[in-house]
Amino acid sequence: MNGTLKRAAVACLAMFALLMINVNYVQAYKADELSSDARNRRNFYERYAVERGRITASGKAILAQSVETKDKQFRFIREYSDGKLYAHVTGFFSPESESAIERSENALLDGSSPDLLLRRSIDLFTGEPTKGANVDLTINPKAQKAAYDALRQSGKRGALVALNPKTGGILAMVSLPTYDPAELSGTDKGKVFPRYDELAKADGQPLLNRTIAQTYPPGSTFKVVTAAAYLEDDSSRGPQTVVPAPQRLPLPGTTISLPNYGGAACGAGQVPLVFALEKSCNTPFGKIGMDLGYDKMREQTEKFGMGQPISVPMSVTNSDFGPEEDKAALAMASIGQRSNRMTPLQMAMIAAGIANDGKVMKPFLVNKISDAKGDSVDEAKPEELSEAVSSETAGKLREMMVSVVNNGTANLAQVPGVQVAGKTGTAETSDGKPPHAWFISFAPANDPQIALAVIVESGAANVGAEATGGHTAAPIAKAVMEAVLSR
Repeated sequence: MNGTLKRAAVACLAMFALLMINVNYVQAYKADELSSDARNRRNFYERYAVERGRITASGKAILAQSVETKDKQFRFIREYSDGKLYAHVTGFFSPESESAIERSENALLDGSSPDLLLRRSIDLFTGEPTKGANVDLTINPKAQKAAYDALRQSGKRGALVALNPKTGGILAMVSLPTYDPAELSGTDKGKVFPRYDELAKADGQPLLNRTIAQTYPPGSTFKVVTAAAYLEDDSSRGPQTVVPAPQRLPLPGTTISLPNYGGAACGAGQVPLVFALEKSCNTPFGKIGMDLGYDKMREQTEKFGMGQPISVPMSVTNSDFGPEEDKAALAMASIGQRSNRMTPLQMAMIAAGIANDGKVMKPFLVNKISDAKGDSVDEAKPEELSEAVSSETAGKLREMMVSVVNNGTANLAQVPGVQVAGKTGTAETSDGKPPHAWFISFAPANDPQIALAVIVESGAANVGAEATGGHTAAPIAKAVMEAVLSR
C-alpha cells in the first residue's frame, strides 16, 4: 500500500513539475511569439485602451491626439490635425505598427516608458487611468506651412528641411508627395492594410520621407564644401583668391573634359573664387577637388557630419561622398555629381554649419517630453556634432554665399531688409529625366535664425544653367525664410 501511494505521489509531483515547466515555457519563452500572433485579439484592443499622449509643435499646435469613442472595444482612436502637412513628422498609428514620431517615441506616447514609472505609480495609487506622455516638437508651424505650400505650387516631388543653426532644432520637415495618416490609423484592418499597400506601391512613394531617407546627387550646392576644403587647406586664401577657370577641364586618364554649363567660359580663364561660386563654374571646383585629393575632400565632408550615425529621433540615411576612384571621378564628385549622394538634411547641416561659425549642431526634432499632468520628463539639450571649419573660414564662405544671392544665380532668394546667403544647384540624374533643382541657404547672414535645404525632383527643366535651382528652388526657400523671420 505504501509503495502504491509513493508511486502516486511521485507521479503527481512529476505532473506538477511538468505543468510548472510548461507554464514557464509559455509565459517566458513563448510570450513574444504568442503576443505577436495575429490571432491574439487582446493586444489589438489594448493598443486602443490607453490615451496616447499628444504630439505638438512649438508647444501650441496639436498635430496628433487620442480622442475617446463610445466603442467598448476601441476606447481611443488617433486623430491628426492637418495630417498631410505633418505626415512625415508625426507618422501614423496603425492597428499593428507605427511610423516616424509615433514609432520612435511610442513608449512615451503610450505611457509604458520607464521614464514614466513615477507617474504610473501615482496614477495607480490615486486610481487614475494610465495616460501617455506628450511630445512637443521643434517644428515651427509657419515654416512648415510655408514649405508645404511652396513645394506644392512647384507641382513636383521634393523635400525641404530647415534647421535652427544655433541649436540644431528642426524647424520644418516637408516631403512631397504626402499622405493622410488618418487613413492608416483606423481600427478596421480591412480598410487600413489595403490602403497602406496602395500607398506603398504608389508612384512617387508618398510614404517615403525624402528629407532623411532619400539621397540625391547634390549638384553645385556641394561646391561650398569644395570651397571649404580649399580655404581650410591654406588660411591665406580667401574670396578674392584667383583660381584657374578653363572653359573645359581635361580629366586625367580619359579622352573627355569637364565643361561649364553649356560649354560657356568662366571669366577669362582666371577668376576670383567668389566669382566662380557666384556663377557656379564647374572647372575651377573640379580642379580644386583633384588638386586637394580624395582624402582631404572626404575628410571635409565628414567634418560636416557625413557618415556619422544620426537620428532625429528617426534614423537618417547615411550620405556618402563616394568611393575613391580616379582623378576624373574625383573632379565630378567635387562638383556634386558621380557617386556623391546627400540627404536634404545633410545639405541643410552644411548650410547650418557655415552659418554657425563653422560648428555643426546635432539635428533634433523632439523639444520636450511632459507627462499627462504637464510635468517635465525630459527636455532637449543642444549638442555640437562637429567643427566643420574654422570661424575664419566660415566667415569667408558666408561672404561668398551672400554674393551668390546678391550678384549670382540666387537673386530670387532675396528677402527685403535681410541679408541672405545661399547656393543654387542642378544635379543631373542617370535616368534620363530632367535634373534636380537644389538650393541651400541661411538668413540673416549676420545673425542666422534659419538654415535650410530644398530639392525639387526633376525641377530644372526648361530654365537653364545653375539658375534652375535659382528659379525653382530658391523661391521656395525664400517663402520659408520669410515665415520664420516674419517678413
